[in-house]
Amino acid sequence: MIGVLGLQGDFDAHCKMLEHAGETAAIVKKPAQLASLRGLIIPGGESTTLIRLMELYGFWEALPRFVDEGKGIFGTCAGMILLASEVKNPCQKSLGLIDLAVERNSYGRQRESFETTGSFERRGKSIEVPMVFIRAPRILRVGPKAQPLAFQGDECVMAQQGKVLVASFHPELTNSALIHEDFMEMVQ
Repeated sequence: MIGVLGLQGDFDAHCKMLEHAGETAAIVKKPAQLASLRGLIIPGGESTTLIRLMELYGFWEALPRFVDEGKGIFGTCAGMILLASEVKNPCQKSLGLIDLAVERNSYGRQRESFETTGSFERRGKSIEVPMVFIRAPRILRVGPKAQPLAFQGDECVMAQQGKVLVASFHPELTNSALIHEDFMEMVQ
């Protein structure tokens, strides 16, 4: 089973996408629920609000342990910000579970949100995938421990380090389950 952190953001869309891809999804609101999962998705939302809620409910300590146990985490948009090793604009606390520097809201405000396509490197092939960017963070630096996986133009918009996967965009708001399917395979 794969969980979706249900503290804030569009967690329901991720659950629907997982179920569409044939996976049992669970909304996670307490760290004790992590024990029965092999993977967790941290959805988009407002990263500073998510930090406060994750601290309040005890996820800040639980998520690094979850990864240390060999389980996977997929962070989209604000989820990527929370997992990165460095956050700018402004600097803020993060879990540091993937070697990336990211800049908050780098693609613009809400009214500058956009839909496009990009390339996803999967099993040695480049596949075109739909992407939705909403007040999205930009990956400024991919560290040597992380691997770029998807690009929009020349910019890396998705990366992986071990069983930690992140994306600047919202794959749950597209009609393609490909990114979620890849995460499901990663946590098998």
